[in-house]
Amino acid sequence: MINPAKRTKSIELSQIRKMFEITNPDAINLGIGEPDFNVPENIKNAMIESINNNDTHYTPNKGYIELREEIAKKFKNDNNISTDPENIIVTVGASEALYMCAQAFIEKGDDVLLPNPSFLSYEACIKLSEGNIIPVDCKMENGFKLKYEDVSEKITKNTKAIILNSPSNPTGAVMDKEDIKAIAELSMDNNFLIISDEIYEKIIYDKKHYSPAEWSENVITLNGFSKTYAMTGLRIGYLTANEYLCEELLKIHQYNIACANTTSQRGAYEALTGPQNEVEKMVREFKRRRDLIVKRLNEIGHETVNAEGAFYVFPKIEDDTFVKRAAAAGVITVPGGAFGSNGNGHVRMSYANSYENISKAMDIIEEISHE
Repeated sequence: MINPAKRTKSIELSQIRKMFEITNPDAINLGIGEPDFNVPENIKNAMIESINNNDTHYTPNKGYIELREEIAKKFKNDNNISTDPENIIVTVGASEALYMCAQAFIEKGDDVLLPNPSFLSYEACIKLSEGNIIPVDCKMENGFKLKYEDVSEKITKNTKAIILNSPSNPTGAVMDKEDIKAIAELSMDNNFLIISDEIYEKIIYDKKHYSPAEWSENVITLNGFSKTYAMTGLRIGYLTANEYLCEELLKIHQYNIACANTTSQRGAYEALTGPQNEVEKMVREFKRRRDLIVKRLNEIGHETVNAEGAFYVFPKIEDDTFVKRAAAAGVITVPGGAFGSNGNGHVRMSYANSYENISKAMDIIEEISHE
């Protein structure tokens, strides 16, 4: 037997994916973080046209210049971030962008602050780069929001980076402006990197999204098209950073995948330049579903914070058998412990499913909760 590298032995396969193996195909899936909407027609047509035009050759490593120009406009208009197309890299989803950040800047022994709970890929990427994970509590009493005070007390001379994710997976929490600004300023004062995953920025309710790069030069801003435009399988994302950071990131990107695929890049260009009515419609529907699932869970007796963004809720359910019993009854969920120690006693549920299916799932959960 060939022994794996020690760095891969430190991580496990995703518990989210494992959940799909213990249930039947007819179960209601509240486990996966994927919009149940189709790619808007204008984006599909742009991709079809690009294939018909034999637009299937390599692009520049950083991506098509016209796409990067539109991304730069988007950063300026939506995030108040002034960046140059040369400081933007189009990636194979935000997942590749995250991996690039870890490999380019995190070394063995570096401390990386990580919200607890947070998306499980963050921990895996840090471990693969042999960094040390320093958890920062995101308390339920604070709506699971990452707070400046909790971050500042964890900063040491060994702090290399922090990962921010607002709106948050798995909790749906949206950070407050004052905390984002204060952490951004802290990164400048203490010279550490902020890796800001903003993939859910457009899926937000009754709040405003803020980017730390508005106040700090030590930020790599990650985003993509998977959630906003339901382009999950097309694997197209992007990042921006200052010139120095971007050059180091490009080394990882260049020798890993060379460039993102042409068809998805053409779709991404259309996504940014075309009508946004499908996005607006999707967000309205997610809010409707959010209202339903939060109301039902609280009525059943599972205390649930009113998620302000993304499409997840993180109810307090301390029954260790709940996830398996729910799966056996026909509802897939994910144990909160997969997202960090503060996830213990919670369950992640995604409302990226139809209103009708969510209603049925709540009926099932109500039944098994009162057994």
